[in-house]
Amino acid sequence: MTSGAPSQGLASNPSTDRDLDVARTLLGQESAALVELSRGLDDRFSAAVEIFAKVGGRVIVGGIGKSGQIARKVAATLASTGTPAQFVHPSEASHGDLGMVTAQDAVLLFSKSGENGELADILSYTKRFGIPLVAVTGSPGSTLGLAADVVLTLPDVPEACPMGLAPTTSTTMMMALGDALAVALLERSGFSADRFRVLHPGGRLGASLQRVGDLMRKAPEVPLVPHSASMSDVLLVMSEKNFGCAGIVEDGDRLVGIITDGDLRRHMAPGLLELAAADVMTRDPQTISSDSLVAEAVAMMAGKITNLFVVDDGRVVGIVRLHDCLRAGAA
Repeated sequence: MTSGAPSQGLASNPSTDRDLDVARTLLGQESAALVELSRGLDDRFSAAVEIFAKVGGRVIVGGIGKSGQIARKVAATLASTGTPAQFVHPSEASHGDLGMVTAQDAVLLFSKSGENGELADILSYTKRFGIPLVAVTGSPGSTLGLAADVVLTLPDVPEACPMGLAPTTSTTMMMALGDALAVALLERSGFSADRFRVLHPGGRLGASLQRVGDLMRKAPEVPLVPHSASMSDVLLVMSEKNFGCAGIVEDGDRLVGIITDGDLRRHMAPGLLELAAADVMTRDPQTISSDSLVAEAVAMMAGKITNLFVVDDGRVVGIVRLHDCLRAGAA
C-alpha cells in the first residue's frame, strides 16, 4: 500500500478519531510543559551560557537512556552552531572515555531523576579536576543536582503517556532547553552565515549559504556593451554570450541598464538595428552584490528573471544565472 495524504472521501471511524485525540492531547501537554519551562528560566540559564561561552575546550554532553539520546542531539546542535561539543556516554566514560574530558572542558549532563548510577564516575571526575558541570534535571536535590555548579530544573509536570512513565514531556523539554542553550551561545558569539556554511557544506542548505561570488560568471563571459553601441552590436553580444540579455554600461563597467529578449520583442520594428542601446534598454535593473547569499539571488530571480548582474561599488563584476544556482543545489 502506498502512503500519502488521506482520501477526501475516507470515512471517519472510531479508531481514527481516537488516534487523533491521543495525538492532540499529547501535543497539548508537551506544549504546555514548554510554556512552564520558559516561565521558569532565570539567571541560572545565563550562568550556564556563561560557563559554556568561556570554555577553552569543548562542551562534553552526556546522559543515560532516552536522556542520553537527547544529549547526543544537543551535542550535535552545539557543534553545528559554533560551540565545540562532543557526546560522551557516562558508562563508557567509566571504562576509559573519561580521557576525552579535559580540564579545559565543561560538562552538560541530562537526567530527569538525577540519580542514575552510571553518572557517578563522571561526577567524581568533574569535582576532582575542577571541571564546570551544568545539570539538566527534574530533581535539583538529587545526586546530580547537588554535584552541579549550575542546575537547570525541569518543571514538575507529568509525562504525556497514559501511565505517566514513558519519557515524553521530559525529553521534549530537555531537547528544547538544549536548543535554547545552543542558540544563546550562537547569538553571544556572533556566529555568522559564513561560519554556518563552513560547518554545513553539504546539501541544499550548504548550497544556499554559498556566496554569489562563488557561482557568478566573470569577464570575459559577462555580456556588456557601451550605452552608445548600436543595437546590431547588442544583438551580436547577446548571441555570442548566450545569456538572453546584455548589460548596458557607461565608463567601461558602470551598469546603467539592461536589454533582454523581452525588450527586443517589445521594440521589434523596422529600424530597430539603427537604434542605440540606450534607446532600448531598461534602466536601473535589479542587481546583487558578490558577497550576497546565493539564496538571496534565487529569491530575487524566482518566477521573474533568469539572470542578475553582480555589482560591487557601482561596477559590474559578474553575472549569476538562475540555472547555475539550481545546478549547485541552491533551490
